Amino acid sequence: IAAFKYNFGVLVSGQSTMIPESAIGPVESLPELDSLAVMPEPSLLASTVILKLNGGLGTGMGLDKAKSLLEVSDGNTFLDLIAKQIESMKASNSTDLKFMLMNSFSTSQDTLEALSKYPDLGMGDDLEFVQNKAPKVTKSDLTPATWLANPGHEWCPPGHGDLYPAMLGSGTLEKLLGAGFKYMFVS
Repeated sequence: IAAFKYNFGVLVSGQSTMIPESAIGPVESLPELDSLAVMPEPSLLASTVILKLNGGLGTGMGLDKAKSLLEVSDGNTFLDLIAKQIESMKASNSTDLKFMLMNSFSTSQDTLEALSKYPDLGMGDDLEFVQNKAPKVTKSDLTPATWLANPGHEWCPPGHGDLYPAMLGSGTLEKLLGAGFKYMFVS
């Protein structure tokens, strides 16, 4: 609620949310991977969570389900390939690598059903948390939008920027920290 209240306040204030190009610049230099003295430490995987942001519907592509459920090769969806990659990492590193998804209210059910064939990934709250949802407002007067034919269309997921508020509000952050996780790879 606090995130929506803040964002709505910015909207009604007329304040620009754009970062002007004049305020940004290129990165001057970055170290090259080959120049770094990094030794692989598979033991760190035991305290690492791999999180996939999976809240997007493919409506722009004519879909009514998560984009990750698109078939990409040999009967596999993007989600199948991700699950198989996680299983491979677990096997090759002999560790129970933690995997989670941040789903939206629109992608949760289909995604959990699709992943049910990979029980070693986890189930329910161990496998996902759901990002928040925000009421849509009308452009004309910023009042709550209504769609009597489908009230579900009166809401929208706030996007990937909701990662931290959703983790905090759902209790996921506290649960992961309490279980000893220190690192998170987000993609």
